[in-house]
Amino acid sequence: MAGILAWFWNERFWLPHNVTWADLKNTDESTFPQAEDLYLACPLAFCMFMIRLVFERFIARPCALGLKIQANGPQKAQPNAILEKVFTAITKHPDEKRLEGLSKQLDWDVRTIQRWFRQRRNQEKPSTLARFCESMWRFTFYLYIFTYGVRFLKKDFLLMFLHHVATISLITFSYVNNMARVGTLVMCLHDAADILLEAAKMANYGKCQRLCNVLFVMFALVFISSRLGVYPVWILNTTVFESWEIVGPYPSWWVFNVLLVLLQALHTFWSYLIVRIACRAISRGKVGKWNPLHVSKDDRSDIESSSDEDEVLPPSQKHHTNGTNGAHGTNGYLSSSPCPDEH
Repeated sequence: MAGILAWFWNERFWLPHNVTWADLKNTDESTFPQAEDLYLACPLAFCMFMIRLVFERFIARPCALGLKIQANGPQKAQPNAILEKVFTAITKHPDEKRLEGLSKQLDWDVRTIQRWFRQRRNQEKPSTLARFCESMWRFTFYLYIFTYGVRFLKKDFLLMFLHHVATISLITFSYVNNMARVGTLVMCLHDAADILLEAAKMANYGKCQRLCNVLFVMFALVFISSRLGVYPVWILNTTVFESWEIVGPYPSWWVFNVLLVLLQALHTFWSYLIVRIACRAISRGKVGKWNPLHVSKDDRSDIESSSDEDEVLPPSQKHHTNGTNGAHGTNGYLSSSPCPDEH
């Protein structure tokens, strides 16, 4: 184990050629980030989790109820032990053959079984109230972290990093490698746009469509300008070109900058998606009401409607009825593929 640790913390990988780990030890005159500080990530993450629970319960939820956001969830499926076993142990999207077998076993028509599975799937999805509480928490968190980051960029960086080492691997790498300012700037830059995104989601959940549209436009402008403008011109220019002239390349320098360039590639792709969403929303706005954010189509929380779920049965089965629900007429529609809205 000692040999593995010695290999992992090899100074020639992590540090420039004229620097050793001993040079980065804390002294009375100067303080450096220490790898041992990352042990605080787990207790900090637990504390943040508990704070989130309290915030959503006593702050976000009353705000949502004040905006008339409904707390009730989707209609619950009728209790049925056989269907519940299939749902939990086999499949949540039964195909045509399985639906026919269940129809004969339960003496239910196929459409009723389809409806049961649709309602059962909807039970596992969060309500609009839960989504609003989540977005309000994220909005508050990003606003606080962004404000905190701007305030402390000219002071000590240690406390700022302790807020982020739990989830951002790039920040963790920069912390260990003593590139603290770069990591802080990257995190602060990302938080700026996230504030507006979560605010737009809250406006959408509260059915404030005009405010949602304005916030989305602001989010897109901040996102694109910060991640396609500020990030490459300010941060990448410093880490790639200026650092090359100051300390020169070394193994971990290459790893760090490759990660930063990869992040820039992701920024470009995400910006393309945002522009595409905005263009589609504007195009749809020509013929009716549009929602550029499309947060109501959250994959985690779509509530399937009957029209979305009903699919085409083979012609020989369109007039087949079974059991107690035969009086309702047709058995509905069927396909072996799941509802596309759930992907």
